Amino acid sequence: QAEKGEAENGKDKERDREREQRGVKRPIVPAAVPESLQEVRPGPPLRLGRATDTLPVGIPHVIARRHKQQGQTAYRDSWLLREGLNKPESTEQRQNGLKMVDQAIWSKKMSNGARRIPVSPDQARSYNRQMRPAILDHSSGAKWTNTSNHPEFLVGEEENVINSMCNIISYFQALYVNPLDSYNIHWPIRRGQLNLHTGPGGSLTAVLADLEVIWSHAIQKYLEIPLKDLKYYRCILLIPDIYNKQHVKELVNMILMKMGFSGIVVHQESVCATFGSGLSSACIVDVGDQKTSVCCVEDGISHRNTRLCLAYGGSDVSRCFYWLMQRAGFPYRDCQLTNKLDCLLLQHLKETFCHLDQDISGLQDHEFQIRHPDSPALLYQFRLGDEKLQAPMALFYPATFGIVGQKMTTLQHRSQGDPEDPHDEHYLLATQSKQEQSSKATADRKSVSKPGAFEGDLRCQASDISERMYPQEVELGSSQGDCMIPGNESEEPLTAHVSRKTAISQFEGKALGLDKAILHSIDCCASDDTKKKMYSSILVVGGGLMFHKAQEFLQHRILNKMPPSFRRVVENVEVITRPKDMDPRLIAWKGGAVLACLDTTQELWIYQREWQRFGVRMLRERAAFVW
Repeated sequence: QAEKGEAENGKDKERDREREQRGVKRPIVPAAVPESLQEVRPGPPLRLGRATDTLPVGIPHVIARRHKQQGQTAYRDSWLLREGLNKPESTEQRQNGLKMVDQAIWSKKMSNGARRIPVSPDQARSYNRQMRPAILDHSSGAKWTNTSNHPEFLVGEEENVINSMCNIISYFQALYVNPLDSYNIHWPIRRGQLNLHTGPGGSLTAVLADLEVIWSHAIQKYLEIPLKDLKYYRCILLIPDIYNKQHVKELVNMILMKMGFSGIVVHQESVCATFGSGLSSACIVDVGDQKTSVCCVEDGISHRNTRLCLAYGGSDVSRCFYWLMQRAGFPYRDCQLTNKLDCLLLQHLKETFCHLDQDISGLQDHEFQIRHPDSPALLYQFRLGDEKLQAPMALFYPATFGIVGQKMTTLQHRSQGDPEDPHDEHYLLATQSKQEQSSKATADRKSVSKPGAFEGDLRCQASDISERMYPQEVELGSSQGDCMIPGNESEEPLTAHVSRKTAISQFEGKALGLDKAILHSIDCCASDDTKKKMYSSILVVGGGLMFHKAQEFLQHRILNKMPPSFRRVVENVEVITRPKDMDPRLIAWKGGAVLACLDTTQELWIYQREWQRFGVRMLRERAAFVW
């Protein structure tokens, strides 16, 4: 019977091959997702799948590209390291942040009503410095990625190797490229935006080419869809709430015109998170690996005034945890933040040991293994105290990250305009101003009994339109762009504009803690009723806050810091971290899958021919949010 089954399977495969050769479309069958790909640790991951799939495929959003010329210096995008860490003020700022963290730990009582006794790093240091690693095996079992065939590129997919002790070791191809091999390592997405820089592979064209290769490879390998069949498929693209219009336009163009999808819907991550969790309204807190975004969503609409993007996330907690472990005499002394394999280790240690539980105190013994290629497998033992609580608390006291001179908070900014989109808000404001002037002249000529009355009404209408188009912080053109002067410059004194611009830049220079960012976002809601809704439903998604007791910790801080007027009227401040017991990292993707199946989505599709003819104007017509 087994032989018969194998023979039948063989015939089925041959039949499939013949159909493919004849150009017959394969049936849409949910792809099997390997367990190893459902948990992805390194960096911001790519998640993709059919709308019918239970879970998406997840792979690291990283690519290794072979040098075009031999002897060329290797370029590798950093992961845990970032600009602003080695400034003269960094150490002092880090120490001050840690003092605030320690004060907060001491001020909050444990569940038994007692004060928590702090543990000095000196107590752990004396023990940890004496520890030496034990050799588990003379061969770690881990291997460098095989590049003997000189592949043009390697994508960050996961492979499993069984070592001599029958342990399964997972490694990521693009990250396990031998540093001596001639490959550059690129992360095309950085802090929620395209990773544009002046180094090799940092141009917009190069970043889009990297994304096309990664996405195409994942679609073919994991979804088992040949690229030639993409003309039979449509795509849902999730973008950040604070997005770059030019980048979104280029991504849509790549998906429709280069990859060949027949249609696309573009929607915001926060709105899809509400779809995925089954909530109609919520304050969405998305804590990712490299950025944290906060925004309030009501009935499928993301309120633009409430949007904030904080330039820190889980990778900053990993780096902070490493610094705290070093203070406590971390026994693995060869650990380097420039080494991708050590970064993977630190990420694993953070996920394993860190927590936000005030009741866990005192020194505790821990151990971890190191399995690097061409090295023995080592076992380290060490002790840790408050470091496991201090590191994740840095999300609430970001001075502890020690980042100086960087833009840490991004608000909505005014669009820079697009020559391909003539009817953007700049055009509307300019023509509105002309209409106002002509109407004023007409009113002056015709209205003798009520001079200026029509003008006053029109001014009110104009200001209403202006407020709708330019709320407190207006639309973002680029993540690095500054607020532009309005189209109707004559009506705003230059000093007022400069002072507002200065206030915005000062606010964006500050590193808001996670709880303060949530309170600021909710406070920017238009009405008290909306604010009450948001306090009653704070949804945390993403993988950056998946610590033990994180839900209770965040809820306690919001309750303590919310305005007293709302504390009296809001019946229940609820922080939701696992709606319907779902993995918070997959909620936005699940919402996109739900969106794809809705009848109302039929009005949102942008098709290839329409994009070819009308371009970016289709986003203004079809996007479910204000483009």
